[in-house]
Amino acid sequence: MKRKLSLFIVILMLLMSFTACSKPQDIPDGAKDEQEKVRIVLDWTPNTNHTGLFVAQANGYFAEQGIEVEIMQPPEGGADMLVAGGGAEFGISFQDSLAPNFASDNPMPISVVAALIQHNTSGIISLKDKGIDTPAKMAGHTYATWDIPVEQAIIRKIVEDDGGNFDEIEMIPSTVTDVITALQTDVDSVWVFYAWDGIATKVKGLETNYLNFADYGTELDFYSPVLTVNNDFAKNNSETVKKTLEAIKKGYEFAIESPEAAAEILLKAAPELDAEIVKASQEWLKDQYKAETEQWGYIDQSRWDGFYSWLYENKLIDKEIPNGTGFTNEFLPK
Repeated sequence: MKRKLSLFIVILMLLMSFTACSKPQDIPDGAKDEQEKVRIVLDWTPNTNHTGLFVAQANGYFAEQGIEVEIMQPPEGGADMLVAGGGAEFGISFQDSLAPNFASDNPMPISVVAALIQHNTSGIISLKDKGIDTPAKMAGHTYATWDIPVEQAIIRKIVEDDGGNFDEIEMIPSTVTDVITALQTDVDSVWVFYAWDGIATKVKGLETNYLNFADYGTELDFYSPVLTVNNDFAKNNSETVKKTLEAIKKGYEFAIESPEAAAEILLKAAPELDAEIVKASQEWLKDQYKAETEQWGYIDQSRWDGFYSWLYENKLIDKEIPNGTGFTNEFLPK
């Protein structure tokens, strides 16, 4: 299930939104009114990127911190705008789609406070019989494009760094809503987030080649997805932010240690999901949420800054983003 790589992608995903999920469980009788109320807006419909949130809700980790959380579906305008406007305290976003905001003269008042997955796990997937086992071999094949500058700049980089000719890729407008079906049409290659669509191809028995962007340059190992917070809320309610992140951390660490049980919690919250894909995706993601880092949610400034520097150098944003802009590790549980 794709997460986004730009506002355009997010908007596409928002159109498929459905009813928001249930309220926290296991709140003691008479204590509900004493809970601090916090809203977290997703980037799209529930999927394994979000499992830690649903685990924290179902297992009472938020309630333990004295917090009542509402997990919300995003509005058509997007999660970032809702959080910035005070319609939710926290939201799910992506480092790349936040870049124009941080490069603006009047940025929205939001900051990233945690990485939900440590590394960029998106890339290009194709059927094995197409022979696209290196980026250069995308030339001469079709690619379903969103026609977004940052998207095409990333593909141009990996193809040309590999000695290929980007201009020989046949760009076709992306109408992909189901990668499994799309790869069996005139679409030779498509951008996916491996944790969902990549895993789905394996579950459904397709043999594929996958080109992971982060393998082709540290500047492409950006953070995706991330948790944002409204700046004013964080300034005035720092302890609530810390308590919320403590509960979310416990949720993701549960998913790391018990992926099968975590998958069942997600499926209970979103029973319309394909159970086989959810369970396989959860098993794969258990090693990706924290990866090699010891601290859940940690953001490495050199990687963060490196991606934004690359965007500016390639004229993908209008203004240089100062180092360290847009994120903080100060609220993370130790």
